[in-house]
Amino acid sequence: MNLNQWRDEIHALAKEKGWWEGERTFGEIIALCHSELSEALEEYRAGNYSIYYNCTKNPAIIEPCIYEDDNQCELAFMYYGECNYKNSKPEGIPIELADCIIRILDYCGKEGIDIEEAVKIKHQYNKTRPYRHGGKRI
Repeated sequence: MNLNQWRDEIHALAKEKGWWEGERTFGEIIALCHSELSEALEEYRAGNYSIYYNCTKNPAIIEPCIYEDDNQCELAFMYYGECNYKNSKPEGIPIELADCIIRILDYCGKEGIDIEEAVKIKHQYNKTRPYRHGGKRI
């Protein structure tokens, strides 16, 4: 799928799940995007660089959970029984970054923004900029 197809699918799901029943200000949208980036920073601070899964509490699930850390798996088994990563909440830096992209695409869907064209335009412009333009350090 291209970005606009993702935009449309993501926005349709957000509407279906009730996230657009009331109006949100642009500031609220930006704050929600920022919150996802803050969650990515917290995952970084915790050392969770890749995707991991939190177990569900569903006792009918019988597959073992998948964690990078065996202690988390043991705790999950102790409290919840076995878990299935396919039915569990994904976590980690990549997931939080994806959440930010999802929020951006959702907003673009609401506003009808052609985000694919905007990315192309900005990328083309960035190609013309000099090395470390503006003299900024980072």
